[in-house]
Amino acid sequence: MIITGFHSIEEKIRSLLKNKDAAQDYKLFYSKPGPRVKKILAAAKEAGVTAEQTDDKKLDELVKDLDPTLQDHRGIVMTISGQKKPAENLVDFDAWIKKHSADIAGAVPARETVLILDKITDPHNVGAIIRSCDQFGASLVVIPEHNSASNIASNEIIGRSSAGASAWVPVAIVKNLVRATEQLKQAGFWIYGADAGGQNITSLSFAQKSAIIMGSEGSGIDALLQKNCDTIVSIPTCGKIDSLNVSVAAGVLLYEVYRSIKIQEK
Repeated sequence: MIITGFHSIEEKIRSLLKNKDAAQDYKLFYSKPGPRVKKILAAAKEAGVTAEQTDDKKLDELVKDLDPTLQDHRGIVMTISGQKKPAENLVDFDAWIKKHSADIAGAVPARETVLILDKITDPHNVGAIIRSCDQFGASLVVIPEHNSASNIASNEIIGRSSAGASAWVPVAIVKNLVRATEQLKQAGFWIYGADAGGQNITSLSFAQKSAIIMGSEGSGIDALLQKNCDTIVSIPTCGKIDSLNVSVAAGVLLYEVYRSIKIQEK
């Protein structure tokens, strides 16, 4: 695995300081040690990651098979080899639900937000959404096993698009989103679905335990999932095109939930 981008490398090293997988070999290759690279090298030393100075030609060779959007290495590349264990942020959904159920007295935080991604296959969008989840305190991202960008642990595009947040935000991969929403309801969550025909989000007070379903830009939320929604919500806009990018919409919704609940807590 190859990681590029200052943010992604820094967050990976931070996660290694918390829990390093001994079965894997981590190494940094860098060319010109500018201030940002020096900071990364210092953190890498603390995390026990070896570093080797080389030239840009070597770095170009390391990244040549990556997606073109990831080939701008900025003078530093991290390589990871060896057998990979599940990512630290991947969680078992059933276990998470059991732990966060409203039936467990004293075990549920006052505020929890879950984001459910339905048929969102572009890893750039998923990465950007995870970044917003980190910034606005989402407790969990739920992604279906199929018809999605679900390879969170190994997808370099998701890692870079999330600016490293994919190393921290809890993610659950599930076989059936309809069943997952039913379980969230049973655990005390209010289910919101994002759709252009829904209620204006600025007129709502979001539930302390909120789950938001985001559908793909092409087909929206699956009909069966919509039936499980308690409220359909929309973002007020004034543009001439018909919709926001899904990652932008997710960021707006997450902020509004965060803002709404903070007001209620005052």
